[in-house]
Amino acid sequence: MKKILVTGGAGFIGSHLVKRLTEQGNYVTVLDNLLRGNKLEKHILNSVRFVKGDVRDFETVKAVSKGCELIYHFAAVLGVDVVADNPVETMETEIIGMKNISDSAILFGTEKIIYASTSGVYGHSAINQSVTENIQIDPRTSYAIAKRYNEIYLAALHEEKGLQSVSLRFFNVYGIGQDNRMVVPRFFEQALLNNSITVYGNGKQTRDFTYIEDTVNACVLTAEKVKGCEIFNVANEEEKTIMDLAKEIKAITKTQSEITLIEAPKKRYDFEVERRMGNSEKLFYAVGSKPSTSLSKGLKIISNHFKNESKSQLVKQRG
Repeated sequence: MKKILVTGGAGFIGSHLVKRLTEQGNYVTVLDNLLRGNKLEKHILNSVRFVKGDVRDFETVKAVSKGCELIYHFAAVLGVDVVADNPVETMETEIIGMKNISDSAILFGTEKIIYASTSGVYGHSAINQSVTENIQIDPRTSYAIAKRYNEIYLAALHEEKGLQSVSLRFFNVYGIGQDNRMVVPRFFEQALLNNSITVYGNGKQTRDFTYIEDTVNACVLTAEKVKGCEIFNVANEEEKTIMDLAKEIKAITKTQSEITLIEAPKKRYDFEVERRMGNSEKLFYAVGSKPSTSLSKGLKIISNHFKNESKSQLVKQRG
């Protein structure tokens, strides 16, 4: 059993991670400002130490870090539109938050930081191939630039202070409990309401969708097995167009919704790339595992969840 801090632990990825860590018997502290709500299940929330606070406040971070052997630093401003509208807050949350986390880790002798980075650091580079960790990167947004800064900062801390860390470049994580700032839940919501499924641009842009449980596996295994300072892609290595995603969700939900192409807002330009597929070989060689849940299987899991939720609501209403 370990004492572990998870910043952003009430968010989508963080809440799934916290559930896994508590089920393994760890003592978990969650730090979250709850600006985007709380995705922790009630029984999980009751089994952790929860602190409402901001990673930009050093005293708060210091207080929750004391005694922790491992820190998962996942607190961030998320969502294309939210990031585009709040570039200063986005960068301050990343950069000030990381300094506070790393300073506290060094102060208290924390073994390792696992940091949630992003495939966004690749920007518009290498769009004609699956991207590996050693290609030249091209971060363009405030979010991606701040994530890359923190990767470099962690590398410098390891060299100068000996602080161990792992930066995980997540590729389009999706799963149960994600909100409609992201494309998969937005398409499901539109489909289930029989509204138009709105696709930006021509729908031919591709992404590499990685199921949440595969993502959590990578988080846990890299914490257990990786030493020093490393960066890993966490990608499913399965390239899908956004139009194919929309068609598959339409078919799964049996909706009457039409798929409609709309022009992307100008503020989304830097976030939009024509092609994105990751390579997780480095992760596999380091921990013996990599994401393997197909998009079709992951979407069916989500669809079944919605069906069960609907049945539960009917039972409650009849009761």
